[in-house]
Amino acid sequence: MLRLYHSPQTRSTRIVWLLEELGIRSKVDIEIVSIARLNTSTQEDPRNPHPDGKVPVLQHNTACIMESAAIVLYLTDLFPDTELGRKIDDQQRGEYLTWLHYYGGVIEPVLTVHFSTMQPDDLFRSSFRGFDEMSQRLTKQLEKNKYLLGSNFSAIDLLIAAPFIWFPAMAPDTTPVQNWIARCTARPHFQKVTEDDIRFINP
Repeated sequence: MLRLYHSPQTRSTRIVWLLEELGIRSKVDIEIVSIARLNTSTQEDPRNPHPDGKVPVLQHNTACIMESAAIVLYLTDLFPDTELGRKIDDQQRGEYLTWLHYYGGVIEPVLTVHFSTMQPDDLFRSSFRGFDEMSQRLTKQLEKNKYLLGSNFSAIDLLIAAPFIWFPAMAPDTTPVQNWIARCTARPHFQKVTEDDIRFINP
C-alpha cells in the first residue's frame, strides 16, 4: 500500500507532480491533511504521521519516508522504468544522487537564510556558501544542458525547480535558469497538478 500525506500548495505538491510524471498516481492513495502555516490559524493534523506535522510523507506498507529528496529517490527507485530517476548501474547515478543531496543540504538552507532577516555568519557561508554561489552553480549547469542531467527532464528538475516555480522571487535571475523553469512549468503533468491543488482547496 502506498499513501501520500499531502497538503495543497506546499512542498508535497511536487511529489504529487512526481506521481503524475511516473504514471503511478492511480496506485497511490492521497490523504489530504492540514499543516500549521505562517500567518494562518491552520493546525497540524493528527492523522499526519510526520513527527513535526510537515508534508510530504510517503507511507509504503509499514515504512514511512519523509523529506522530499528521500521520497523522490524512493519512488524513482521503486518505479525505475522511466527516465525520471537513475538506476544503480547508470553512469549518471552519482550525479543524480549529488543533485538530490545538494537540494536538501545546500539549496534549502541558502534560500531560507537569503530570504529571511537572518544574517549568515562565516560558519554558515563556509559550510553552505550563499545565494550567489548557488545561482552560479545552477546557471553553469543549465548553460550546457537543457535540464540538470542533460537533454531530458528528470526528477531532479522537478525537485529543484519547485521552490522557484512557486516563489519566483527566489529564482536566480539568469537566462539559463529562467528558461529551464519555463520548460518545467510547461509540462502537462505540472499543469494538471496545479489545477488539482486548486480543486483540493476549493472542492
